[in-house]
This record gives sequence, C-alpha cells and structure tokens, in this order.
Amino acid sequence: MRADDGKPRRRKLTEEERTLWGWITRSVAPLRRQPVPATAPPAAATPAKTRPASRPHPPSREKAPPQKPAPRLEPLDRRLKQRLARGREPIEARIDLHGRTQDEAHATLLRFLRKAQDDGVRFVLVITGKGARARDEWSERGVLKRQVPLWLKLPEFRAYVVGFEPAHVGHGGEGALYVRIKKPGDRRRKTDR
Repeated sequence: MRADDGKPRRRKLTEEERTLWGWITRSVAPLRRQPVPATAPPAAATPAKTRPASRPHPPSREKAPPQKPAPRLEPLDRRLKQRLARGREPIEARIDLHGRTQDEAHATLLRFLRKAQDDGVRFVLVITGKGARARDEWSERGVLKRQVPLWLKLPEFRAYVVGFEPAHVGHGGEGALYVRIKKPGDRRRKTDR
C-alpha cells in the first residue's frame, strides 16, 4: 500500500497496549459460547524495575458459585395424555391467559403454578390461545402460544413443573397445554440421569 492512496496509515500498538488489549479480550464473554476465563498475562521478560508505575490492572471478577443443572422435563406418556383427554385423569385446575400481555401472563402463570403445587394439584390446563387474531396491526400473533412452553423450561418454573404436552383438541388443542405439577417435596428429579 502506498502513502498516496488516500487511505490513512495505521499506527502500530505498543507492547503495553497489546498487553492491555489481551486482558480486555480475555475478560469479554462471547454471546453464545462459554466465556473465556480471564487469566493474568504471562510474566514479562523485562525486570520489574523497568515497568511503568501506573500500570493498568485487569478488572477483578468474582466467580459465581456453580449452578445445579435443572432437572429434565419428563414428557407425558401417550396413555396418560389419553386419560387426560378422555377425562379419566382429572384436570384439577385451569388458567386462561387470553388477553394478557407477556409480563402479566408470566407473573400470573408463575403464581398459578405455585398455588397449584401448594394445593397438591397433579395436572393443570394452561390455555394460551392459538393466536389467530392480534389486537391491532402492530401486535404479534400467537406470542403466548410460543412463549409459555419456553417459560415452563425456565429455572423459576422448574420448581413447579415436571413436564408438559400440547392438549387434546377437546381441551384447546394447539392453544393449550397439559402441565404436570411437581409434588412440593419431590427431590428425585433433582439431576439429569
């Protein structure tokens, strides 16, 4: 590249700038991958007397305690789903989330599942709706239908939910879910097997 190309020349980084940049890049976590552990840079070959007095230090990080893995969701088996659909297995509670915003629906569903567990309920029906109509032209369709299954997999819901499946057509089909509630003292599903 020639100097008269009209492009600005890049200056070269100093050793101190390279070291600082190395610390920064190691302390940044990628969005979708596991974070790279921040480690101290290797000891410099120069003696300590020649180092600058005001050397920047990498940000200190406290490691979070390791989280226990969330238990696996257990799908409802075919026969159990048939018993629920035919009314042979009782659906002891229902909640209809139609017409609620995502925030309202999330909080309401969490309270409902907590109460169902406290009441000793085994199966509930969560009605999300199919999302056929939107309130206005700017609203998304079927937001709760997509979001509720994702919420049920979150750690905050896993204390209450053993598993869930789409409901039978007679109970709402694609717009509803059968949810099995975890017993209050159930510890056997604590870890993945």
